[in-house]
Amino acid sequence: MNTKLNIAIMAGGNSSEANISMRSATQIAGWLDPQRFNAYKILVKGNTWTLEHPEKGSLPVDKNDFTVNVDGQKLTFHCALIAIHGTPGENGLLQAYFEMLQIPYTTGGVMNAAVTFNKYYCKELVRDTGVHLAKGLLLRRGQTINQQEILSTLGLPIFAKPNESGSSYGVSKVKQVAELLPAIEKAFAEDKTIILEEFIPGREFTCGVFKYSHNQMILPVTEIVPETEFFDYEAKYLSKSKEVTPAPISESLTKAIQEFTSKIYDRLQCHGVVRVDYIVNNDKIYFLEINTVPGMSEASIIPQQVRAMGGNMREFFTLIIDDAMQRSTL
Repeated sequence: MNTKLNIAIMAGGNSSEANISMRSATQIAGWLDPQRFNAYKILVKGNTWTLEHPEKGSLPVDKNDFTVNVDGQKLTFHCALIAIHGTPGENGLLQAYFEMLQIPYTTGGVMNAAVTFNKYYCKELVRDTGVHLAKGLLLRRGQTINQQEILSTLGLPIFAKPNESGSSYGVSKVKQVAELLPAIEKAFAEDKTIILEEFIPGREFTCGVFKYSHNQMILPVTEIVPETEFFDYEAKYLSKSKEVTPAPISESLTKAIQEFTSKIYDRLQCHGVVRVDYIVNNDKIYFLEINTVPGMSEASIIPQQVRAMGGNMREFFTLIIDDAMQRSTL
């Protein structure tokens, strides 16, 4: 009898990051333990969901019950491993779908995904943890832009970024007044609400965390040293940054960043593995953002952190899937 679990690795999505998600999904499929799991990649693009079958090519997914017809046999899935950055994998839409079908999935729930994807509301919620926050303004598409008010509130430089977007697309660093409106327009091209934030100079750090059935893995801290102006798309995905794990910082700063990461995970009711990004200025730790579906290519930061603490990705993903299965039975 075949007791292996069928795992649907959800990849692609409808954001600018679909290509990165595909890379993550391919890597994850290679990491999953073939003794325990059958890995299937499902490509999501709008309303078209297709299973990339190793022998049969692209097969349509029946979204009524999340099954695939393979030669007249119905293929069902025990767990959905969400590897979609941006919509619909990181903002609550897929989570709601799997909740309705009662299929276990590997991220936080609907509310967790929706709130963490909205940078503005997420910052309001993490305020309680005591972490520092950059001053910011929320703008909605169509509202009158008062440049003077923006500049007097935030000063220069300013970061302009989409409020609900995965990965550093549409982000600009504004150094001069003349750059402000073009930067706002660029951010609005990605989203209907955007955030303007004061620039906090400092060193950039990130820390992963995964909590499961009375255990927790707070991963080592990584320092990100961008070769670009800031940790943008090129720095993240085109190797234009240097990442140092564990970060070359004091034990007390490491511990403080890890403690905030743990608190933020709990405050936002996260599940699965997440990564929290920070800027540190004069030992003040500023929260930047949280990634609830962090990148999982070989070069991504979470795999670096897992390896730095002596773990391996096969065991790590076994734990993540086991956790998702256990939570669905509670």
